[in-house]
Amino acid sequence: RLGLCVTGVYAMFLLWAIAQERLSVPFQHIDGTSTDKFRSPLFMGTCQSALSALSALLYITFRRKAGQTVSQVLGIHTSPPEAQKPMSNGAANGNGKAYTNGHAHHHSQKPSTRFNTRSLLLRYLQCAVFITSAAPFGFAALSYITYPAMVLGKSCKLVPVMLMNVLLYRRKFAPHKYLVVAMVTAGITMFMGFGEEKPSKSHGKNGNGELSMYTQFIGIGYLLINLAIDGATNSTQDEIFARYKVSGQQMMFWINLFCTILTSVISVLPLPYIPVLHPSATGTELNNALEFIRTHPSVRIPLLQFSLTGALGQLFIFETLQHFGSLTLVTITLTRKLFTMLLSVIVYNHKLTPGQWSGAAVVFAGISVEAWVKRKDVHAKRVVQEKEKAKIKAL
Repeated sequence: RLGLCVTGVYAMFLLWAIAQERLSVPFQHIDGTSTDKFRSPLFMGTCQSALSALSALLYITFRRKAGQTVSQVLGIHTSPPEAQKPMSNGAANGNGKAYTNGHAHHHSQKPSTRFNTRSLLLRYLQCAVFITSAAPFGFAALSYITYPAMVLGKSCKLVPVMLMNVLLYRRKFAPHKYLVVAMVTAGITMFMGFGEEKPSKSHGKNGNGELSMYTQFIGIGYLLINLAIDGATNSTQDEIFARYKVSGQQMMFWINLFCTILTSVISVLPLPYIPVLHPSATGTELNNALEFIRTHPSVRIPLLQFSLTGALGQLFIFETLQHFGSLTLVTITLTRKLFTMLLSVIVYNHKLTPGQWSGAAVVFAGISVEAWVKRKDVHAKRVVQEKEKAKIKAL
């Protein structure tokens, strides 16, 4: 089962990454005279979330136990929080939509007789709003920085989360976390500083066709907004797992259902031009997207690949989380990001300088330190738990 999960996560998200990068560069017009970029990130999100909701629904229906009601299958008829055992959550960020956050948490529940399905659905809606807001910023960043740079940045969610905690809440962290953040920051700085390649849009190039520092700052700014909103999504999902007895697939279904409803409504509204969030100046997003698909038929295959692999990849992530826990998932998603970067370099012929390879190595070394310390901590806790069990048996 573990082999199947690892293969599924790798295969789906490596194909997803190739499709996402392909969707960020221009497509040939049907008359062959011009090329245009696909500027409908909300439509892309709608396609993926609709397929994700459908695949999650099929999964939980297939795995339902005999005698379960529809509300129990969908996870909206659950026991009050005090009836639950503490849950631990795992990490995953394959297409910017992973639904748990990489750290094992044990929450103590306060007894409460009030349980409200409405509050659970509102939490799901909150996650959907965050995800819908975050996705266009990630897609827009690709116009200013290269895909390998974006993958590297997305690997480093720990940095903005820690910075915000230190600055806003004066929280303190274990010494190794500061080392990890320093290594990750240094690695990204090296990767950006030693780069010589232009991204998929000709923003801010200097005379040599290289990427200007100003342009890189715009791209990094968009990426940081994306990561910050992702962090807010993760903390909300932690809260859901702590308060309500729901499975990963049930959460996947509801969040993707709300995402689909949100993006569909926004797609049919005649909104004005909004940078990043609504880049179409005229008409509705849905009309513009459908017209683009009609006049640029080569966009169809990458769009289908992006939606389908994203949906199936999420199922493999939640299956891994359910059976093997957060630590295994962190290891899988970390190495997957490294392979995504390497695959992008090979498939799209990105030219990385020796300095950039060194920067990438420093980043992944930093994240590996975090994974190694986490593994050690979990092992130490297990040893203590086994000793306690042995004492109880002896009594």
